[in-house]
Amino acid sequence: MTPAASAPPRVVVGITGASGAVYGVRLLERLRELQVHTHLVVTSAGVLNVHHELGLDRGALEQLADEVHALADVGACIASGSHPTAAMVVAPCSMKTLASIAHGFGDNLLTRAADVTLKERRRLVLMVRETPFNLAHLRNMTAVTEMGAIVFPPLPAFYHRPQSISELVDDTVERVIELTGVGLGQPRRWTGL
Repeated sequence: MTPAASAPPRVVVGITGASGAVYGVRLLERLRELQVHTHLVVTSAGVLNVHHELGLDRGALEQLADEVHALADVGACIASGSHPTAAMVVAPCSMKTLASIAHGFGDNLLTRAADVTLKERRRLVLMVRETPFNLAHLRNMTAVTEMGAIVFPPLPAFYHRPQSISELVDDTVERVIELTGVGLGQPRRWTGL
């Protein structure tokens, strides 16, 4: 087996300022458990929200990833299609970031990496967070879906009778991991119906 064939899969994780920072943090934790190599890029509002919602500072958040990239570093490896990754997940994805991706702005590393993910026909999962949706939100979701992205609002499922918020978050994160293709063959963490 060649070294490239034995290398762990790579997933880019973006975290924006939308509510739901727990999804991005838990995703990083689970990908580490699955031995997936992670690249993290966070918006400034994302850092603020991680601190506000979870009490984590930038350093604690960055320790959850294998590689961390500055938002302004559009020359980072994840901004190039020649850097192979399995998928990218934006968790949570603000409506501003959704709009930037939908219109191909690529104005920072997060949106540039998403653009690269789409152009290389790799999996892009956007955990959009806003409610209710206005027409601009819906049109942007349609646009990214037509480009090949997967719009995945983190809506909780109750059929497995969750007993805690953590179980709701874990269920959603496991479903997102399945969509990336890197968790194939891994058992789900909850025992549902």
